[in-house]
Amino acid sequence: MSTATSERTSTERKIHRATPVQRRDGSAAVRGLSGLSAGAKGKKNRTTVVLLSVSLLPLALGALWLNSNRSELGRSDPALVYYTVKRADLPITITERGNLESQRNTEIRCEVEAVSSQSGTRIISIVPNGKGVKQGELLVELDSAPLQERLDSRVLSFEQSKAAQIQATSRLENQKTQNETTLAAAKLKVDLADLNLRMYEDGEDGTYKIALQDLDLKIQEAKNQIVEAQAALLLQRTSRNGMEMLYKLGYRGKGDFDQAVYKTVQAEDVLVKATNALANALANRRKLEEFEYPMKKMEMGGTLNTSRQAYIQVGRDNEALIAQAEATKNASDRALAKEDEKLVKYREQLEKCKIYAPHDGMVAYSSERTPWGRPIGEGELVIERMKILTLPDLTRMQVRTMVHESVLDQIRDGLATTIQIDAFPDRAYQGIVQSVAVMPSQSGNFFTSPDVKVYETIVTIDEEVEQLRPGMTAVVEIHVDRLEDVLSVPVQAVVQVERETWCYVEGPSGQERRVIELGRTNDKFVEIVSGLSEGERVVLDPMTIVEASEKHERTISPES
Repeated sequence: MSTATSERTSTERKIHRATPVQRRDGSAAVRGLSGLSAGAKGKKNRTTVVLLSVSLLPLALGALWLNSNRSELGRSDPALVYYTVKRADLPITITERGNLESQRNTEIRCEVEAVSSQSGTRIISIVPNGKGVKQGELLVELDSAPLQERLDSRVLSFEQSKAAQIQATSRLENQKTQNETTLAAAKLKVDLADLNLRMYEDGEDGTYKIALQDLDLKIQEAKNQIVEAQAALLLQRTSRNGMEMLYKLGYRGKGDFDQAVYKTVQAEDVLVKATNALANALANRRKLEEFEYPMKKMEMGGTLNTSRQAYIQVGRDNEALIAQAEATKNASDRALAKEDEKLVKYREQLEKCKIYAPHDGMVAYSSERTPWGRPIGEGELVIERMKILTLPDLTRMQVRTMVHESVLDQIRDGLATTIQIDAFPDRAYQGIVQSVAVMPSQSGNFFTSPDVKVYETIVTIDEEVEQLRPGMTAVVEIHVDRLEDVLSVPVQAVVQVERETWCYVEGPSGQERRVIELGRTNDKFVEIVSGLSEGERVVLDPMTIVEASEKHERTISPES
C-alpha cells in the first residue's frame, strides 16, 4: 500500500456511515442537510461527521441521473458516476411537504337559545355532508315553534309596556304644564303683594301719604268751618241782642225775637259740629300715624313674605311632582326598552333558526357529538354555541407545512412559492409565505424525531382554484434567493468531516480528494466558493470510494 493511499484510508476511516432518510419531496437523502447551510455561514465547529447526501440506491440513482444528464458527463469509471462542474444560476429554494386547507374555513354554530324543556333545539333539516353549496343557500333549519310562541307572548307584553309608556309621557307633559301654571300664579301673588306694599309706602303718591293728606285737608276744613261758625255765631248773637232790645222797646214782636234766638242756636250748633269734625280729623290722623300705618305695613309685609314662601314651596312641590312623573316615565321607558330588546332578540333568534351559507364552499359536519352522545344529523338536538358544521371556501386554498429549524432564518413572510399538488402533478400554483410560527410545533411527524424542532408555516395560493380539496398532499417550494453565474455541484458529491469539507475529483491518476469551500445551497445543488474549477469532474457517489477503502482496509488489517 502506498503512503498516499494509506493516508487517505486513515482519514476516510473517520467517516461514519450516514443513515439515509426519505425526504419530504420523495427523494432519498441523509439527515444533516442543515450542515451545509451552517457551514456556508462560517459555523465550522462541528464534531459530528455528516455526509451531505447519499442515495438509498446509489447505483440505481446514478444510472437514472446518468441517463437524464448524459450530455454533461464524459468518460466515467464504470463503478462511479461523475458530474462536470459548470457555471449556472443557482436558485436557493426550500422544499417542504404539507396539506391543503381552505384559507377561509367558516364554522357554523348554533346561535339559538333553548326555550323548551328539552334543553336544546332540534335540527329539522341539514344539507348532506360533503355537498358543495353556493352563497345564500340554506344549510340548516332548526325547530322554531317554541321561539314563535315566545315571540307572540313578547309582542303582547311589548304593546302593554308601550301603552304604559305613552300614559307616563302624557302625565309628565301635563305635570309640566300644571307646574308652569301654579308657579306663575304664585309668582303673581308675590308681585302683587310687593306692588301693594310699595304703593302703600311710597313717599309721594303712596296710599298712606294720600290718606294722611286727606286727613290734613279735613282738619284744615274743620278749622275753617270753626272760624266761620264762630264768626256766624258772633254775628247771630249780636243780631239776637239787638232783636231782644227792640222787642223790649216794643218795636219787634215776639215772633221776631224767637226767630233770632233760633238762628243763634243754629249758629252754635254749626260751631259745635265744626269743632267735633276737627277733633275727629285729628283723632283719625293720630290713629293713621300711630296704629293703622304700622299695622297695614306689617300686614302687607307679611302678605309679601307669605307669598314669597308660597312661591318657593310651589317650586319645590313642582320639582317633586316632576321628579315623580319623570321617574314613572323613565321606568316605563326602561320597561318598554327591555320589552323591545326581548322582542328584537326573539325575532333575531327566530331568524337564526335558518342558517344560510355565508359564501361558497363544501359542507363538512362537525365531529363533535351532541350532549346526548349522538352525531350531527336531522332530528338531533343541538345547544347554543355548539359547532354544527364547517364551510371551507374551496376557491381559496392554502398549504400548512412544517419548516425545519435549520432553515428557519431564511424564511420570511411574503416570499414567493411554487406549489405542486400530488393529485394534480401537471399543474403548478403560485403562492406566498403568509406566516411563520414563532414557537416550534408541539407535534412531530413521521419523518422527524421528537427532538427535531419544526415551525408551522402557512403558504397561501394566490389564485382561485378548482377541484382541490382539504387534506390533499402538496409540495411547497419556497424561493428564498437566486445566485447568478456561480459554480455549483450536486449536494451528494460533497463530504463533510468535522471542520473539513471535500469532494472527490477525477484526476490523471484516478480520484483525488479536494478540499472545497461551500457557499449557499438548495435541496439539490450547493455553491462552490473555492477548491474547484469549471470543467472538472466530481464523483457523485463518494460512498462508493469510502466503502471500497474500508473493504480494502479490512482485507489488509483483519484485526481492525
